[in-house]
Amino acid sequence: MNEQQQRWGILYCPKKGFANQRKRWAKIEEYLNKNDIVFDFIQSENSNSVERLVKMMINNGYKTIVIVGGDSALNDAVNSLMQTEKSVREDVVLGVIPNGIMNDFARFWQLRENDIEYAIETLKKRRVRKIDLGKIKYKNPKGEPCHRYFLNCVNIGLVAAIMNLRRQTRKMLGSRMLSFIFSFILLLFQRLEYRMHLKINAEEVKRKVMTVCIGNAQGYGQTPNAVPYNGLLDVSVVYHPEVMQLIEGIYLFARGKFLNHRNVYPFRAVEVKVVEAQKALVGIDGRLMANPPKGEFTISVEQEIINFIIPG
Repeated sequence: MNEQQQRWGILYCPKKGFANQRKRWAKIEEYLNKNDIVFDFIQSENSNSVERLVKMMINNGYKTIVIVGGDSALNDAVNSLMQTEKSVREDVVLGVIPNGIMNDFARFWQLRENDIEYAIETLKKRRVRKIDLGKIKYKNPKGEPCHRYFLNCVNIGLVAAIMNLRRQTRKMLGSRMLSFIFSFILLLFQRLEYRMHLKINAEEVKRKVMTVCIGNAQGYGQTPNAVPYNGLLDVSVVYHPEVMQLIEGIYLFARGKFLNHRNVYPFRAVEVKVVEAQKALVGIDGRLMANPPKGEFTISVEQEIINFIIPG
């Protein structure tokens, strides 16, 4: 590689509404320099600028692009990368330093927001693995065919709303656990079930459902056995529990034993077709879709499609 190709392109996505973001970047920069990393740095103006800035980095020849951000920023980055030709994409490696409202994909790889030094040491070792992406194909409100990729999961129904609430409450409360608990309290004031028609493998689910999670990775605890390198999607379908069962579900969710709940029905599939999801919200990697699908939509997986730096 020439010098330009050896340089890292670093996209810093500060957390909106959080104080001390300049101090955080100063700390990250200190560890980068300590590890003799040669890099160029860009700060995103807002969440809508990530895809554009990643595309700019790719066009300028950066082969290592590090996102200092959370799940939403990573989602934008992979969608920008997937717009390039395969020959270009094959030469680009993505990495992450967790710095988002939600960092569940980084947590899957044992990367923690409060351990910047470990994240940078991991990136420097450059252990690259090809990972899967989920893909949702749908039509927008104008009836135009669209698609979007995801690293973590697609949520349909109640938890899509909860993840959105969790994002908002995390900004207010700061604590990951407090935002989680407060969001679940707020769910009591939300619509609790939706009429759905799903086709999963050879099975059909046609009934009222509280929430569905289709995970390429751990799906914020709802698909805890999913991994982004086996070419499969894990699916959790949750029927509407009684109040005491709901409390039990919250407890099991917090303990990482979500699949043990009696109202959770797990599947594993290559493709899921959503024929109907009556007025249900849809979230991708923890963020609500700006233009929700019109009519039926399909969720599938593309195996070993991007290069990602993992610990090891």
